[in-house]
Amino acid sequence: MIIVTTETATADDIDRIRERVEAAGLRTHISRGETHTVIGCIGEEDRLADVPLRSLPGVARVLPVMKPFKLASLSFAAGPTRIPLGGTEIGGEEIVVMAGPCSVEGADMLRSTARAVADEGARALRGGAFKPRTSPYSFRGLGEEGLELLARTRSESGLPVVTEVMDTRQVELVAGHADVLQVGARNMQNFALLSEVGRVRRPVLLKRGMSATLKDLLLAAEYVMNQGNPHVILCERGIRTFEDATRNTFDVSAIPVLKAETHLPVMADPSHAGGRADLVGPLSRAALAAGADGLMVEVHPDPPTALSDGDQSLTFQQFRTLMADLAPFARAAGRRMPVGPPATAEVRSPAG
Repeated sequence: MIIVTTETATADDIDRIRERVEAAGLRTHISRGETHTVIGCIGEEDRLADVPLRSLPGVARVLPVMKPFKLASLSFAAGPTRIPLGGTEIGGEEIVVMAGPCSVEGADMLRSTARAVADEGARALRGGAFKPRTSPYSFRGLGEEGLELLARTRSESGLPVVTEVMDTRQVELVAGHADVLQVGARNMQNFALLSEVGRVRRPVLLKRGMSATLKDLLLAAEYVMNQGNPHVILCERGIRTFEDATRNTFDVSAIPVLKAETHLPVMADPSHAGGRADLVGPLSRAALAAGADGLMVEVHPDPPTALSDGDQSLTFQQFRTLMADLAPFARAAGRRMPVGPPATAEVRSPAG
């Protein structure tokens, strides 16, 4: 259930409404807009049946939320969520591009990649310290050493760091080095991990599972938000279908559907969706046209020698071309592409 206040509702009115709801045994969630405030009621709504909510001062409407996901629902917020990250915000006018190697392989390659993508407008450095691989014999990352390299590169480049956390036992360690915690497709329904990252005040980038419906994705986001972390970024990265011409099938329709269902920002990962460097450009353009708030792109100084996902990684020149080519598509969607390196060296997220 949500309670929408009047435009003239005072802070005292809102406090009294919350007190009545919480006295009935429910929790409240506040979302403040320019003209009104939305008060979300979380818990057993039957307990509010005898509470005269509509007669309380400051109440304009009382509405049921029929979706199984409450906190992530569009009706639960007064407007789209914008997540601060470094000198920009995810979900704002600027398209946020997170770029970097699939795996952290060493200091020199990470430093050169960060410098190259920052110069072209990337607003965050992506890179895996812990890598979930289908084969146990594949390179699975440098672990804690990789995290230290990411943190060092952040201080040199000014780019916030996005990296994956795979286990509940890693959450505090990764959060101590990263600005955004990524939950990968294979862990989208690892509910213990989702709850744990929800307790950490870092933005969480949640990738859609390979066989997950959008309802599954939003309920996974609900697990994170239910622990008190409202800063969830949804990521469409392709799903598994019968088609084998691409690594995954990029579900471009998921982007406008999610934008209609939730207030959370939505990003796209064209690298994992296509699995080929030559598909990253077309899929990126499709994502922006569909309304994506940002992109996650794999970039490597020498893709043929990459220890993981070299086939889908862009060279520095290919990334430069991509960023230039996307500018008119962003403008057509009413957005803008970032230009040049970040203007601020303050890279830790305010959520931390």
